[in-house]
Amino acid sequence: MSAAYPGGVLLVAVLKGSVPFLSDVVRALSVPAEIDFMAVSSYAPDTGRVRILKDLDTDISGRDVVLVEDIVDTGLTLAYLTDQLRARRPGSLEVCALLDKRARRIVPTSVRFAAIELDDRFALGYGLDYAQRYRNLDHLVVGDLDTLRADADAYVADLYGS
Repeated sequence: MSAAYPGGVLLVAVLKGSVPFLSDVVRALSVPAEIDFMAVSSYAPDTGRVRILKDLDTDISGRDVVLVEDIVDTGLTLAYLTDQLRARRPGSLEVCALLDKRARRIVPTSVRFAAIELDDRFALGYGLDYAQRYRNLDHLVVGDLDTLRADADAYVADLYGS
């Protein structure tokens, strides 16, 4: 990513899941980097809406901006965020994601920098959670969504050695 932004870059992380990944991305850069954060409500299938819960503190007009996401799945939330950010007229806007689930896309979205392409499995750890559990794992694991729906703590003993 450094080669793409020799003059520096503004990283905009989407809270909360992207924070561990953002930390690693920042440490890997060899160019000046600024950081800002956004928080959005989860995409609500019943309403089709996403809301900005915490907006940027930084004016992105004319800036090279990379939106840092934990996971890009259907593309609905990402499409909303990139539309909102493009309206602020950045110099450039790209997306960097820890996990890219291209097979699940509903809305075409572009992820320029993707660490891992993932199929339809449910990932936990390294910032990704289920019911606010498992975010603190220092690695990714695959969980069964039906098992987690039945018991959000289903993997706690196994993953935390309890």
